[in-house]
Amino acid sequence: RIPLPYWAIETRDDEPFLEGVAWKYFLQAIEWARKYGLRINVDLHALPGSQNGWNHSGRLGSINVLNGVMGIANAQRSLTYIRIIAEFISQPQYKDVVPLFGVVNEPQASIVGQPQLQSFYIQIYETIRNIGVGAGNGPIISYHDGFIGLANWAGWLPNADRVAMDTHPYFAFAGQSNAPISSYGPSACTAWGPMMNDSWTNIGITAAGEFSLATNDCGLFVNGVGLGTRYEGNFTGGPTDAVGSCEQWDDWESWTPDTKSQLMSFALASMDSLQNWFFWTWKIGASSVYGSVRAPFWSYSLGLQQGWIPTDPRKSAGSCAVADPYVGPPQSWQTGGSGANQIPATATAQFVFPPAQISNAGADGSLLPTYTPTGKVMTLPVSTITASATKTANPGSGWTNTQDTMGAYVAIPGCSYPDPWSGVGAAVPTAACGAAAKKREPVLAVVTPLT
Repeated sequence: RIPLPYWAIETRDDEPFLEGVAWKYFLQAIEWARKYGLRINVDLHALPGSQNGWNHSGRLGSINVLNGVMGIANAQRSLTYIRIIAEFISQPQYKDVVPLFGVVNEPQASIVGQPQLQSFYIQIYETIRNIGVGAGNGPIISYHDGFIGLANWAGWLPNADRVAMDTHPYFAFAGQSNAPISSYGPSACTAWGPMMNDSWTNIGITAAGEFSLATNDCGLFVNGVGLGTRYEGNFTGGPTDAVGSCEQWDDWESWTPDTKSQLMSFALASMDSLQNWFFWTWKIGASSVYGSVRAPFWSYSLGLQQGWIPTDPRKSAGSCAVADPYVGPPQSWQTGGSGANQIPATATAQFVFPPAQISNAGADGSLLPTYTPTGKVMTLPVSTITASATKTANPGSGWTNTQDTMGAYVAIPGCSYPDPWSGVGAAVPTAACGAAAKKREPVLAVVTPLT
């Protein structure tokens, strides 16, 4: 699972991000994955304006996707970037290496609203499936549950073509506790196992896009640089009572064999209960101050080296007792077979896009700023291949569907827009300037994508 920010494609105006460089590294990752037989889940981790208000979305602060005065415009702009990435990874040269696309990392449904998020998700679905329908045509589309739980999404998009649900189960950020590590393995089994099985039954493909072995929020910069921890009672995100000192959890070199054994049991139970998962993260670097890793719960490679992560995750099978089992197999449409994309109109009719109402943006959604799909669409650069005198290779063009000629969402000439990163609390326009009617966004023949 590789997080990718929107600025891997472009930045606009005075956005302070390094444009395009991340994409070069992603291309390198594709070649490494191809070489070693790995497959990639590319995850759009940062959307313009921020989809969750957390630092890993690009800026710590307010949510400005589907929230605030610029909530619609930022969502529209995000659709352009999602489409550009989907067109690239759907090319024959890349689709078998990048078969899974996490389209929005960790949106906060409790703030933006589940109906609003669903309308955005359906628009994303239509955007990507415009490239192609059925197994082998475009990636599996992975949707995060918005931290409201998988059960709240049961049956929400029947007959959708290869839709997956993503959840990020963490014990670390809930109430802090001094419960022994040995208690967390059984907790993972009882909390996560039935949750995942039910989601497979009620929705389809389900995976944990993130989890770790953290039992608390200790660890250097886990919450952010200088933000403190809930465990020690000094987290800037909200007052909490201190539970203890993080030193014992940050200093892994002092851990006893028993502590490592308990962590191993927790790891095995987590892997068995989640079944399909991505650990966050592969490697934490050594602190330049301490000279060692100071967030050990979060480093898979350190756990491998020090013996609290199994060398073969398949050893986790059977760590949890069977509870509410998924009997399978998946229905044909869930994996791109017969019936895929035959979504009943009644399942999507209420989820118009743009949504009629946006949180923290005033009562009249028709007055909110929008963009227009008339801009030039960027095509992402392809891998650079050095051909020999006897062998050549086609790295693709960056765009798989030549009939997909809709333009990029850009500002409407003559309209003024608030700061896209500070739309919460901004003045709501008193008159519409290009505000869109509430409908499915069109797929318009506007421009041919340009490099």
